[in-house]
Amino acid sequence: MLAVTVTAPLAIADSAQSSHVLLISIDGMHAVDYEICAANNTCPNMKKLGMTGVNYTRTTTSRPSDSFPGLMALVTGGTPRTVGAFYDVAWDRVLAPPHTTTGNGLAGGVCVPNQNNGTQTEYEEGVERDQTMLNGGGPYSSPIDGGVLSIWGDRLPRDPFSKPTPCLPVFPWNFIRTNTIYGVIHAAGGYTAWSDKHAVYAAVSGPTGTSVPSNVDDYYSPEVNSNQISLPKVVTAGTNFDCNNIVPSGNDWTTDFQAIQCYDQLKVNAVLNWINGKTHLGGATAPVPVIFGMNFQSVSVGEKLIENGVFGGYKDGAGNPTPSLLSEIQFVDAAIGQMVQALQKDQTLFNSTTIIITAKHGQSPIDPARFFPIPGHSGANGTSPANLLLAQNLIPPVEAAGPGPTEDDISQLWLSPGNTTATNTMSAVGVLESNAKAAGIGEIFYSTSLETMFNAPGVPTVNAPCCALQPGGDPRTPDIIVAPNVGVVYTKSTSKQAEHGGFAHDDTNVMLLVSNPAFAPRTINSFVETTQVAPTILTLLGLNPNALQAVQLEGTPVLPGLP
Repeated sequence: MLAVTVTAPLAIADSAQSSHVLLISIDGMHAVDYEICAANNTCPNMKKLGMTGVNYTRTTTSRPSDSFPGLMALVTGGTPRTVGAFYDVAWDRVLAPPHTTTGNGLAGGVCVPNQNNGTQTEYEEGVERDQTMLNGGGPYSSPIDGGVLSIWGDRLPRDPFSKPTPCLPVFPWNFIRTNTIYGVIHAAGGYTAWSDKHAVYAAVSGPTGTSVPSNVDDYYSPEVNSNQISLPKVVTAGTNFDCNNIVPSGNDWTTDFQAIQCYDQLKVNAVLNWINGKTHLGGATAPVPVIFGMNFQSVSVGEKLIENGVFGGYKDGAGNPTPSLLSEIQFVDAAIGQMVQALQKDQTLFNSTTIIITAKHGQSPIDPARFFPIPGHSGANGTSPANLLLAQNLIPPVEAAGPGPTEDDISQLWLSPGNTTATNTMSAVGVLESNAKAAGIGEIFYSTSLETMFNAPGVPTVNAPCCALQPGGDPRTPDIIVAPNVGVVYTKSTSKQAEHGGFAHDDTNVMLLVSNPAFAPRTINSFVETTQVAPTILTLLGLNPNALQAVQLEGTPVLPGLP
């Protein structure tokens, strides 16, 4: 069993390269998107940051390339093998269902203490008190606030082995098996902040053992899947749209090219407040955070949305954006320009801040001619791997209800309890192989081919430390993962033309730029991974990257080529 060294609290070093790191995830932003917009000068602010930055053109995200494992890669330095986050909606063979049915329909159930239960796990908007509200229904005084207070503990999966009382809810930061840069920096005395799309992404804190993500001093998460509302005094960067003029449609923020910019601007304003020494809504003074940042949703929405016959995405396989997608990229670039201008008001602050721009995930396919929905917009074009196995009673029937199976442009499959033998795995694989054309299957990972990436699936036979390889198997590893042909998306939606989550190049090859006023421009074409961002951030701050448990376990290196 591999032991993990837990280091003593660290002090921010006086000789650190930076005193602050601004981490920005532009979800969906491919490396080619940055190359094209910089060449065409349609993202002048990011292009200027590149003049004092290191640009990595062959960066790969986590696999699966979902937001949850993608974010965890950035802040832990680890993959799902170590961190345990496979998808927003996944499965755990030990945990028990929530006490109360979630907003997305994951049914409440029974938790049997001190034995393995097994449940689908949901860490997205459905665990909030009211996912239709921008503030998640939490006890906030402002309708545009949002954060961990909106999480309803009764809607979280439960741990039958929790101490001192069995069956306590598993808060998202405790679902994570390893510590994060937020935990290390907070222990070193650094003030920390982050803004994201769901309350559950306070998981950036890393484990605390309590119902409070105490390693994040200021967390802000207006709910992206809430209903649109008018936003007084919010004006989008660059495009200058007055968000008070939104006409609420009853749909969420991801269903409209303009609305998603208004949503993102709320988080941009929080970052501007942090830079100016205030809390996220500007209501109180606070230190400028040592580590802070946000994720943008605008580019991701711009890549996959079809709205009233208007297509986002790309014109061709070379990555040239449609006008709708270009508008989203230009908005994000202008918003980053606002952050840079705020930093430059204090030259010492600007010089001591390293800006890292990357993405939790890409989006596939870039080439619009490759898009192939299954079962298709008409509902008559094939079937998904999960539906094939549901018909054979090989995966739990809960996969047909609630949040649904873990399928986007990937299919992760957990066999039903009792079906997890090698014989039944081969039976399931046989069903998939026999229907490969109808399901658009490109590659099937199981047994040894799966275990080159992840721990063997199973149920642990002993209680082991947080992140060590446990005898008996990993309760979260899928039994089978299907990577479909490029362009296949398991959807009936007529409003999308791309998705993410899979292993394809368009899913995983993302932008990565590390910029500091003291850096000389450089482009690095060797392969790197987004997991390397976490140890790099600690190194820039003069902290020990080996304070991260996942870095120790996986041997994650610092990014190459930095001064």
